[in-house]
Amino acid sequence: MDKSLNYLKEILIQWQNSVLDQLPKILLAIIILLLFVFFAKVAKKITLNFYTKTIKAHSEIANFFSSVIYFFFILSGVFIALQLAGLEKLLTHVLAGAGIIGIIAGFAFKDVASNIFAGLLLKIQNPFTVDDWVEIDGNYGVVTQVGWITTKIKTVPGQEVFVPNQLVYSNTFTNYSTLKKRRIIFKTGVAYGDNLERVKAAALDEVYKIPELLKDEDVDFYFTEIGNSSYNFQLRFWIHFNNNKDYQKAMSDVIMRIKKRFEQENFSIAYPVTTVDFGIKGGVSLFDKKVNVDIGEK
Repeated sequence: MDKSLNYLKEILIQWQNSVLDQLPKILLAIIILLLFVFFAKVAKKITLNFYTKTIKAHSEIANFFSSVIYFFFILSGVFIALQLAGLEKLLTHVLAGAGIIGIIAGFAFKDVASNIFAGLLLKIQNPFTVDDWVEIDGNYGVVTQVGWITTKIKTVPGQEVFVPNQLVYSNTFTNYSTLKKRRIIFKTGVAYGDNLERVKAAALDEVYKIPELLKDEDVDFYFTEIGNSSYNFQLRFWIHFNNNKDYQKAMSDVIMRIKKRFEQENFSIAYPVTTVDFGIKGGVSLFDKKVNVDIGEK
């Protein structure tokens, strides 16, 4: 019984001595940790104020960088406090565990991390903003939200499409709202028998009557090829562009005007026809001129 009491007494004395030895280190570690917490808050506030006064845009980016600085100071304070308290072994185990967890998380969340990093680049570079008309990964519509992980687009049919930000930088995309104008490329053809000079003059005359036309931009007309049943051409011109309705209206106007004018000029908008050769070089289109066929008497 006396031996047990003596052993317990020795343990209490060792514990008391250990506490007395470690108490200053623990207090110093707590003070250091509190100082780093204070520095972290000050650094975060300075970063936000500096960003606001200099750039004055994209507050979410400022919050991101200020949060990174804040957690850097906090983690630094924790590591230094553990070392001062004599808990190096605990710190080593924590770092080893964090490394293993980081590797696992890296494989599990690599796509999420890629999308977040791409979202950060989008907010820094700012290639498009909300209400811009874009085409991303085959999706054409207006941007409604640029998030950290996805970009939300409302397509012309009315669906909301969420495009991962990683796809924005791994594929090409088009922003139709950047220039505030858009080019109409109208393609069709006329029959072999039509006068090409008159076709060109009539088409250009109708384009200049379109209200959406940007008159200070060039209007181009080119015959592009001799097709199987037509002379094909392209008519290209620029219009004011604020939304997709401007583009659709201009395309509709040019189609109706060209059709009406060609009917007045007796031009034929070409469609596939069959040419029958009656001995005339090159054949004769049944739609270009009358063909008299003598079948003889029975």
